[in-house]
Amino acid sequence: MNENLNIRCLATGVPGLDNLLGGGLPEFSFNVIAGAPGSGKTTLAHQIMFSLANADNRALFFTVLGEPALKMLRYQQQFSFFDINKINESIRFVNLSADLVDGSFDRVKARIEEEVKDYAPSLVFVDSFRSVVRSAKRGEQGVLDLQRFVQRLAMQMTSWQATTFLIGEYLSPESESSPVFTVADGILSLSQNLHHNSMVRKMQVVKIRGQAQAPGLHTFRISDHGIEVFPRVIMEQREAVESAEKLSTNEERVSMGTPGLDHMLGGGLPVGYSLLVVGPSGSGKTILATEFLAEGVRKDEPGVIAAFEKSPSQLLSTKLSSLVQTGKVGVIDTRSLDLSVDETLHDLIGMIARMQAKRLVIDSLSGFELALAPEFSEDFRGSLYRMVAKLTGMGVTILMTSELEDRFTDLRFSPFGSAFLADAIIVQRYTEIGGQLKRVFSVVKVRGSEHSKDIRLFDITEAGIVIGGTLSEYDGIMSGRAHRLPLTERNG
Repeated sequence: MNENLNIRCLATGVPGLDNLLGGGLPEFSFNVIAGAPGSGKTTLAHQIMFSLANADNRALFFTVLGEPALKMLRYQQQFSFFDINKINESIRFVNLSADLVDGSFDRVKARIEEEVKDYAPSLVFVDSFRSVVRSAKRGEQGVLDLQRFVQRLAMQMTSWQATTFLIGEYLSPESESSPVFTVADGILSLSQNLHHNSMVRKMQVVKIRGQAQAPGLHTFRISDHGIEVFPRVIMEQREAVESAEKLSTNEERVSMGTPGLDHMLGGGLPVGYSLLVVGPSGSGKTILATEFLAEGVRKDEPGVIAAFEKSPSQLLSTKLSSLVQTGKVGVIDTRSLDLSVDETLHDLIGMIARMQAKRLVIDSLSGFELALAPEFSEDFRGSLYRMVAKLTGMGVTILMTSELEDRFTDLRFSPFGSAFLADAIIVQRYTEIGGQLKRVFSVVKVRGSEHSKDIRLFDITEAGIVIGGTLSEYDGIMSGRAHRLPLTERNG
């Protein structure tokens, strides 16, 4: 019986990239890294090279830019992945600019083949291949010679027992007619866009042979550590079905930490549910969330809070400070602007896994939307749905707060129609009684569970939230009191 060939995948060393590629780079594959100037092509290539290169897997990096390799390395060594000990030991740089002076295709190709033969590398990079093409175009050779050169070099690189990369300033690789894209086993497209003064970087795996890559565009950042990719959350149908079945059969509940609230929720909040707490400013949403986390600490259920409206210093000056000091509550710093939902989810999943957290607070969705880069806020509802589905699928119980203007004339559960993603909803409101503003709240829904339909008054004290009687009871008391008062006092 014939056995299928097992192609080994190489770990790129770029966080998040292997997930996009479907497991890593196929060994001996021929790849194109394309993108606009400044999009991170060379940084990505170097990060892959320094991660994979060693004494048994040597790398050969061809530069065809006018600047020498030393100038390029001067900047690349600022990244933490750079290892000076690998230069000339397992990594060799060759500059081809002199071979391009007369625009000779054959000379460039011969030099590349000679260096590869002598060095016998496992990894080969040519940066920037587009520069080769442009230099050649200025020579006397015609378009047919240029196409022939590109095709011959690409075919030659596919035949080497090495994993090879061409790096170039191709703006739309999926629409290029060059033969290089036809014979390439993998194509990575990098882009950067300025959107309302926000710089957004995205990566797409246009093509990868023999592997199921993650489709679509995915955000990435360039930091002191190099490139980090944040794969877009995609809920598979199987995962969605399993998550729904788990929730429908799960009878375990978590306590909210606010006396009387568990009873109103029908015995507590079911594990793995998402609870949306909406209300106007000052209505007590963050206090309710804090009590939710504090109850988790008491029950040895670690929690995480992602605060989008307060800085970590502001948070730690409140009751949350003591919770964080226990080591049972982690804080995600989300004050930096131009976030993406996928980047935030990446940070959340990382902290939840490290702390083995069972509870999560997002305070608030309104602040979350403001912290996003404008390009991501346009699809906020869809991205938020995928994020919540992913986290609840992990068994995490989520409490989200949302600012909601109290108009006194209508009843709404979300300022931007996100109530659909919550399994349970609590609405906090103000009402005017006896010439005073009183706080009231009600449980609007708990999916698949009985719950109280009462509208109850509550106060915020030093001890936290204190739930009072129902609004109808209070009205009855006030009405009876009015009947007992003299007429002048009743009108007074």
